[in-house]
Amino acid sequence: MATLHLLSHSPFSDSRLSSCLRLLGPEDGVLLCGDAVYALQPGTAQLQALELMPASIAIYALAEDLAARALLLPERAQAIDYPTFVELCGQYAKVNSWL
Repeated sequence: MATLHLLSHSPFSDSRLSSCLRLLGPEDGVLLCGDAVYALQPGTAQLQALELMPASIAIYALAEDLAARALLLPERAQAIDYPTFVELCGQYAKVNSWL
């Protein structure tokens, strides 16, 4: 059962991102929003970990949050808007928010 994992907290403030990555299934997706988009900063261990995920695991980032933090989107991730965020929640069997 594929799950979309939602992360919104900075990957530098706690271990939610690393915990999430350890639990991902082969067809899961990760959506970074809010301060979680900082995981996409070049040269960070967090980006390296995301880039090492199997290609079957989709990585999304909210375009609005990337722009607000002046971050560029790495090739491995896909920028999405809010309507696409809503569509993704319906495409996955489960949605898990990492509060």
